[in-house]
Amino acid sequence: MSTFWIIFTGALVAGACSLVGCFLVLRKMAMIGDAISHSVLPGIVIAFLISGTRDSLAMLLGAAVLGLVTVFLIQMFHQSGVQSDASIGVVFTALFAVGIVLVSLYTRNIDLDLDCVLYGEIAYVPWNTIEIAGIDIGPKAVWGVGLALLLSAILITAFYKQFKLCSFDPAMAAAVGIPVAFFHYLLMGLVSVTTVASFESVGAILVVGMLVVPPATAYLLTDKLGRMITYSLLIGCFCSIAGYYTAHLLDASIAGCMISVAGVLFVIALLFSPTHGVVFRKLKQRRMTRDHAASSPAV
Repeated sequence: MSTFWIIFTGALVAGACSLVGCFLVLRKMAMIGDAISHSVLPGIVIAFLISGTRDSLAMLLGAAVLGLVTVFLIQMFHQSGVQSDASIGVVFTALFAVGIVLVSLYTRNIDLDLDCVLYGEIAYVPWNTIEIAGIDIGPKAVWGVGLALLLSAILITAFYKQFKLCSFDPAMAAAVGIPVAFFHYLLMGLVSVTTVASFESVGAILVVGMLVVPPATAYLLTDKLGRMITYSLLIGCFCSIAGYYTAHLLDASIAGCMISVAGVLFVIALLFSPTHGVVFRKLKQRRMTRDHAASSPAV
């Protein structure tokens, strides 16, 4: 049964991250997940200082709030004229540094278990369950990530056209009356919720992998957004299954193997994609060169 919960949780994380990750890849903001994963540290410490408990729910709420603050600051700096990548770098390094200072000042004598929030291990998911009225209703990670996936699916389905147009042509979206800023912050809010909800199951660094690698692989396989989202979800689920059994075979990290499988699939797509693959482009160029030489008049 533990095998099922681990694979199911990995599939949920992959699905939730892939769904919002496709829009991040299209917007060239793929590393926003990495920024959130670092900048939430002060939120975790502040939540501990306010609540006085190391309960992971309080820490996750603090992390979620700081995740939203992160995306707001990044957008504010970008609108002020700072380049997007520079905005991301400035915000996450500054907030991460603030978090380190807070840890050193207020929690130096306390075992603040940051690992459980930032660097979770998916193998422990089946044993971290929720009980209601004495009834075990399943792993906490499944409910948390599942609700994040459901929220993203509902909002993206309801406003699919708006998200699509804002991602491809924000100027056109603004011209037809779509509130571009609102949908930007809505998407960033979904990214923040998804990232924080996935921390305990696969860890922050691996969440970044799920946010970027399956969507980037799908981007190489199709030019249509609907298909890109579908491919990304399928790739993420396949990586969860194949990664688990690879980890079992090698006796290695489960989450690490999941992302490694995703990396292998990305390389394969990069080389052999019918539209963007390096091999197919080289063959096409060689064929065009040969055809051009054959059609040129002999001197």
